[in-house]
Amino acid sequence: MEFRQAHAIYLQIADYLCEQILRKIFLAGAKIPSIRDLAIMVEVNPNTVVRTYNYLEEQGIIYKERGLGYFVAQDGHAKASALKKELFLREHLPEVFKNLTLLSMKFSDLQDFYKEYRDGLVLEESYEKK
Repeated sequence: MEFRQAHAIYLQIADYLCEQILRKIFLAGAKIPSIRDLAIMVEVNPNTVVRTYNYLEEQGIIYKERGLGYFVAQDGHAKASALKKELFLREHLPEVFKNLTLLSMKFSDLQDFYKEYRDGLVLEESYEKK
């Protein structure tokens, strides 16, 4: 995993896990990687993963079963979606609007690009399932 300089690493890992939940790689009730396994996978200190899991637990996206590990909450998908939407609206969309304004573009100018992107995602997801 490559980390961006401007954001806390634990939040980037949380974003990655939310994406995995939204892609239905981790379904409701599914066990997610242990702290140690995820730390090794993303090459960070286990304390960073602990901070990530605490954050996601506070958001109600995951829960801990003592002695068993962490699992996706029953409404984890909905809560992950709500969290990502909030972050998108607060952090990313203003940058998009700023660039549209600077480039004298209209939001409607993006429709074809968005359709092309969505079509590419559908193809990519169908290949991943094979």
